Amino acid sequence: MKIIVLAGGLSTERDVSLTSGAGICRTLREHGHQAYLLDVFMGLPYDADKLEEVFTLADAGLGIADNIKSTEPDLAAVRASRPDQSDCMLGPNVIELCKMADIVFMGLHGDIGENGKLQAAFDVLGIKYTGPNSLGSALAMDKGITKQIFQKNGVPTPGGTWAFKNETDTSLDALGLSLPVVVKPCSGGSSIGVYIVHTEEEYEKAVQESFRYEDEIIIEPYIKGREFACGIIDGEALPVIEIIPKSGFFDYANKYQADCTEEICPARIDEETAKRMQDATKRAFHALKLDVYSRADFLLDEAGNIYCLEVNSLPGMTPASLLPKEANAAGISYIELCELIIQKSLERYEKK
Repeated sequence: MKIIVLAGGLSTERDVSLTSGAGICRTLREHGHQAYLLDVFMGLPYDADKLEEVFTLADAGLGIADNIKSTEPDLAAVRASRPDQSDCMLGPNVIELCKMADIVFMGLHGDIGENGKLQAAFDVLGIKYTGPNSLGSALAMDKGITKQIFQKNGVPTPGGTWAFKNETDTSLDALGLSLPVVVKPCSGGSSIGVYIVHTEEEYEKAVQESFRYEDEIIIEPYIKGREFACGIIDGEALPVIEIIPKSGFFDYANKYQADCTEEICPARIDEETAKRMQDATKRAFHALKLDVYSRADFLLDEAGNIYCLEVNSLPGMTPASLLPKEANAAGISYIELCELIIQKSLERYEKK
């Protein structure tokens, strides 16, 4: 098949996305597909009459991917480096190449990749893509909406509230909360802008920092516990994985730098607890109107209570990512996972 692997963009998870996309593209090519890695924002300046040959180019676009840095990317520098200096979120020839492909493999994370906007545009244009639909993506991206949906559908989740920049009294008293709390952007990913705070001074700084990323933030009680994740594909939950950072919590650096985190799959928890997480994963998946695949993140406190923190509609596919490790524990290799995602995504279009 001719496949465009779409990655990059102007998300704070840009580097993660490019690494995910490179792994997907390289694996698909090794198994006979004509795959090309394309940065959704930078695009590919190319002769319009020769775009078909892009799918057979020897480098497959892999030169745009680099190792993930320990800090988030400088998006202003990325924007400034685009030759045409356009404000359009889609670079040169992105739509044209995606239309030529049999399917677009969504290797994007955060912002335009997971907020449903690009999926909606592709729906209008008749472009087939992998992963959840536009509505499910939009719902899962907004942690405030997600929290309300979880509460209405029996998915255990921390309490808390949300606040808007310059519109809400963010004092803990006004919000009905007390220290310690977690402060995080409403629609962010990869734990960028997430702060665990124990003092008023830390809290005020965390609110200011989180508002640098977005105009809406989530504030919820801090729950001390072990960290887990559970993927789902085609309605079936994968084995639960435990995440054990060597220091701190599962933040951006611990997620993507080597030797910072230990991951155990299947997780060393009793069968009943694992089943509760898998059942909650399924309920969250369906409540958010997702399809094809996703990954839910959990905390398990000392009393044995589970809390679903969020659902990632396009979970990472880097060598260090959780979903491929969970799939491997279920006997699904990396290439089999990629092919399964493509197969189940194409089946969605056959039903229409």
